[in-house]
Amino acid sequence: MTVSIALFTQDLRLHDNPVLHAARAAADRVVPLFVLDPAVEGAGFAAPNRLAFLADCLADLDASLRRIGSRLVVRRGEPAEQTARVAAEAGAATVHVAAGVSAFAHRREERLREVFGDRLHVHDASLTVVPAGRITPAGRDHYAVFTPYHRAWQRTPRRNVLAAPRTLDTPDGIGGESLQPTGPLSPALPPGGESAARRRWRRWDVDAYARVHDDLAADATSRLSPYLHFGCLSATELVERALRRDGEGAQAFVRQLAWRDFHRQVLAARPDAAHRDYRDRDDHWHRDEREAEAWRQGRTGYPIVDAGMRQLAEEGWMHNRARLLTASFLAKSLYLDWRIGAAHFLSLLVDGDVADNQLNWQWVAGTGTDTRPNRVLNPLRQADRYDPDGAYVRRWVPELAHLPGPAVHRPWLHGADYPAPLIAPDALTERFHRGRGLD
Repeated sequence: MTVSIALFTQDLRLHDNPVLHAARAAADRVVPLFVLDPAVEGAGFAAPNRLAFLADCLADLDASLRRIGSRLVVRRGEPAEQTARVAAEAGAATVHVAAGVSAFAHRREERLREVFGDRLHVHDASLTVVPAGRITPAGRDHYAVFTPYHRAWQRTPRRNVLAAPRTLDTPDGIGGESLQPTGPLSPALPPGGESAARRRWRRWDVDAYARVHDDLAADATSRLSPYLHFGCLSATELVERALRRDGEGAQAFVRQLAWRDFHRQVLAARPDAAHRDYRDRDDHWHRDEREAEAWRQGRTGYPIVDAGMRQLAEEGWMHNRARLLTASFLAKSLYLDWRIGAAHFLSLLVDGDVADNQLNWQWVAGTGTDTRPNRVLNPLRQADRYDPDGAYVRRWVPELAHLPGPAVHRPWLHGADYPAPLIAPDALTERFHRGRGLD
């Protein structure tokens, strides 16, 4: 009897999983394996919210595997070492894993290659729709601007969506352990796992997405980002299912999935963009820990900003429009280093992903792929446009719930007991332009 290992990373699902599909095709028996790597914690990426969500994902994956005759083996330690131990215990001849894009994923793959040689099989288009590096502009190793990338992305053939296995035979006698997350958690975390992800996808109205995705109070975005981050859903399957609808909402949603791939091909080519400016704009960041902490706590004096930050603390998630305006307030209005904001987001976001988080922060800060680096999002104009009745603010800033309609966005005009704005409304862009040397 031949045995292979399916090493799960950010692909914690049975449906449309190229790694699991290939491992099953290569051998009579498959060991589904997940390795808890202490290096993740050592690097500061093991945030309590994500660990709790991960625990749900692993439990759900194990339950799904057991329904088809298998089970998930969880080990703790350096991935290549632990995979080698499981391979020895099971007599596994091959190891299958998804291709990653981060520097961390590349180091893991290199170490696995050192241990397993040509017995290691790395599968593209498992974590993305189009593999990083598959499409490139002439003379460059990646696209630096989204629009031409998106055009090429749309023309690129996609692999077929794979069915979930109906049965899977796994050798007995291979022990594992469980994940017990510790640390303070956001009170309203979503449930993790493929089962919850597929339920959410079935309930969500993609047809309305183009119309309501920026409406803060409507809360009508998919909220699928945590499930995509952990691979509980396949981005390829989501594209296929969305395009069957063939409406404005589906097209807008698929465009967001293309943005996800875009960021991954940037990070794959420029891994230091996780912590260094992708484009050096000669910024001289303002330094003020008091202002940074007021921003983290949702006490900036601008209720629309504070609402977003409080939603993040409560749910470990934030509406996409709120992410843009809270990031712009920190990096453009307060002119504080984008890395301060990116680190705080990663400390709480269930969907905290190096590619999306860091590169979106850089886009907002003007140091990334944005071709308009001097764009500043005025929080008051954003509030008037995307929360015109103030419902989103009243939901997350209850001490202002007594203010009617749009008055909630300017409490200083209505005698409300609320922190004064950190920066005066008429000076929202002044510090940024002064720091950049702009008139």
